[in-house]
Amino acid sequence: MDYVATMSGTPRLGAVDLISAVLDPGSFVSWDAPVTRPVDIDPGYAEELLLAARKAGTDESVLTGAGRLRGRPVAVLAGEFRFLGGSIGVAAADRLESAIRRATKERLPLLAATASGGTRMQEGTPAFVQMVRITDAISAHKAAGLPYLVYLRHPTTGGVFASWGSLGHVSVGEPGALIGFLGPKVYAALYGDPFPSGVQTAENLLAHGLLDAVLPPDRLADIASRTLTVLQPAGPVPPVDPIDDDRQANVPAWESIGLTRRPDRPGVRELLRFAATDVVPLSGTGQGEQQAGLQLVLARFSGRSCVLLGQDRSVQAGSSLLGPAALRTARRGMRLAAELHLPLVSVVDTPGAALSKEAEEGGLAGEIARCLADLVELAAPTVCLLLGQGSGGAALALLPADRVVAARHAWLSPLPPEGASAIVHDGDTRFAAELAARQRVRAVDLRASGLVDRIVPEYGHAGGEVAAFCRRLGNVLAVEIDAVTDLAVHGRSERRAGRYRSL
Repeated sequence: MDYVATMSGTPRLGAVDLISAVLDPGSFVSWDAPVTRPVDIDPGYAEELLLAARKAGTDESVLTGAGRLRGRPVAVLAGEFRFLGGSIGVAAADRLESAIRRATKERLPLLAATASGGTRMQEGTPAFVQMVRITDAISAHKAAGLPYLVYLRHPTTGGVFASWGSLGHVSVGEPGALIGFLGPKVYAALYGDPFPSGVQTAENLLAHGLLDAVLPPDRLADIASRTLTVLQPAGPVPPVDPIDDDRQANVPAWESIGLTRRPDRPGVRELLRFAATDVVPLSGTGQGEQQAGLQLVLARFSGRSCVLLGQDRSVQAGSSLLGPAALRTARRGMRLAAELHLPLVSVVDTPGAALSKEAEEGGLAGEIARCLADLVELAAPTVCLLLGQGSGGAALALLPADRVVAARHAWLSPLPPEGASAIVHDGDTRFAAELAARQRVRAVDLRASGLVDRIVPEYGHAGGEVAAFCRRLGNVLAVEIDAVTDLAVHGRSERRAGRYRSL
């Protein structure tokens, strides 16, 4: 096999072997026509191209084509770093644009495996501006509702990283890969100092919410396959337990609140573990922020695919309450749902938003407002699940939906009941139970007022039947995803906002 070495000297696959490692054996068919060079090409540059072709075993810095990935058809763009550092000139851009637009026309998912130092300096500005049309072709592919998956290999820098390398619905990095806008050699030459170490690495980008995963090539097919599975047509939904809240005990609000605060109560992690399949975790905002309090995943419930935004009760405490970065991650999920033509499921389970200097300066209130606006206007069908605690603006931010489902003991309140008591009773929190009852926070009250469409029973309490409760939720979500998918698109935002009138 042919390899490219990383910064640490670890060998990495070239383009041909990368394609062979990811696609099903014997399935790849090249889309590349022979490269035609200008007749007036500079002789020195022509010699460089000949030497590059001998070194790389390819005729350009990118290879394109189609094949099968775990049996599914997919189009591929693969960079070859050994060909003049994987640089993109006019011929490479011609090849890329042609392949991207063909993939769009044939409605194929697109997998891009980058490895490039950026623009080809031998061609100068004409090569530099090619990133515009490549980006346009990628944008058209995504606008057609087709998935675009990116694997950033070592190294990926410059114009490639700043265009088609940064537009993936799902973005994965190669372990130890150098990934950055300005390569360290160029930085040192321009500024006389080395670039700070440890910044331009796949692992650091993952930590900052710029990548969704860091995986070696032999695991790339797995995450790509799971992502494509989420986009497959749905099968039949299993029957759902018809029992609603009517046969359950009418417990006080304060008792329900106490049950949602139990440490053994299942949250979004358990919901995904017991009720979802083909889960593809995504990471952060894609813009340099990450917060652990919100899960963003692609997943399926009983064969129904969705983008899921889930407030994670397991990590929300003290200084880890939901802040603006979590809500910006949620808004990334909303955009994904719209671009991939997938339903959106939001899961509310939070003791409240962060109250801190950082949250205020980070624009928490504005992000709550933008989440509300985005959800009301979102082109994708939506389902909200009130899973547990639903306190304050952090809960409200994920509430607007075509259908709202609530667990039996879930609740929704403008503040934690203790906070409401403090406001009404001059700092005294002892009236929290009384305020909770008066404020109609329970799932049954929300259903009676039209804020909730369906209640999912809890037998005893959810912590005593974790797996069964989560599977029950998953089946209900599948039915509700079907229901919202069948709703008329016209008037969607009006219907979402309309449920809050005349309460």
